[in-house]
Amino acid sequence: MSDTPPDRLSADPKSPFHDAAALERGVGIRFKGVEKTNVDEYCVSEGWVRVTIGTSMERKGRPLTMRLTGEVVPYFRDEAAG
Repeated sequence: MSDTPPDRLSADPKSPFHDAAALERGVGIRFKGVEKTNVDEYCVSEGWVRVTIGTSMERKGRPLTMRLTGEVVPYFRDEAAG
């Protein structure tokens, strides 16, 4: 695996952008300069993140999400610790 996180990544296993190896390694997201821990999906090239909204669920049982636009900086948590 490379040292840079993927351009687009999703935590949903049904998504075509799901990468289990990257998620196991631990990807952190800095959005507009602030560390976010509730990111469900992100895209660096398009400049957006999809964050979960509280504990609300949609009718199919998935968490409700909201798309926010801005500067997205992903990083691997194991590199930040070392």
